[in-house]
Amino acid sequence: MLKLNQKISILGCGWLGAALAVHLINNGYEVYGSTTSNNRIKELQRKGIKPFLINISSTNLDTRDFLKSDVLIVAISSKSVQDIKTLIKNIENSEIQKVVFISSTSVYPYTNGIITEETNTSKTSLAEIEKLFIINSSFKTTIVRFGGLFGYDRKPGNFIKSNQPIENPEGYINLIHRDDCIEIIEQIILKNVWNEILNACSDDHPKRREFYLKESIKVGRTSIMFNENSKNEFKIINSQKIKRLLGYELKYSGLMN
Repeated sequence: MLKLNQKISILGCGWLGAALAVHLINNGYEVYGSTTSNNRIKELQRKGIKPFLINISSTNLDTRDFLKSDVLIVAISSKSVQDIKTLIKNIENSEIQKVVFISSTSVYPYTNGIITEETNTSKTSLAEIEKLFIINSSFKTTIVRFGGLFGYDRKPGNFIKSNQPIENPEGYINLIHRDDCIEIIEQIILKNVWNEILNACSDDHPKRREFYLKESIKVGRTSIMFNENSKNEFKIINSQKIKRLLGYELKYSGLMN
């Protein structure tokens, strides 16, 4: 297991990354965290995070001090393959030996069936970025493909856009709570689960219609619309591998509870 006095760098202290940083600090880690906004530097400091102002699109990208860590967690939304290539060169020249790359189940096409880590991905920039990390032999990478993120202020009922019907009402939901995301990432580090691709979604996959009807009531929505003419394409994400490798049971596995 990783010693708790080791340093972790989190590239992207947004909604997930900042909460992850606080969790790791509370568990004894020293955490470096990045933001692209000067206005958030003091906020990160207040949380106990050592802040860095880093934009990977910068022509003068300097990550030397930020990457003086044992593990890097990449939690940014950039889909720029060129920017990621530049980032990877910086990682190669750093102390980083292990990387957790936060990806998404959006890399999978609709198959109208069950999706495992063996399922072929679509030809997207995110899938190409994943491959850049996977094939790099200078450091070890584990890719975590999360479903849609929810929890706390991010309520699924608010995902519904006004006057816009919900597509694929007979399709299925693939979501995961932020608390589970954070625990999964920490367990990967603690148990040294590297050079793996892991799907991570709640066990429950209700139909989109019943799920959003329930969630809309929670946020006070009086009516929602469904596109009854949509193809009802779907995918059901299987997360058994993460349970097997990490021995982790999700806290929020039943989405209809």
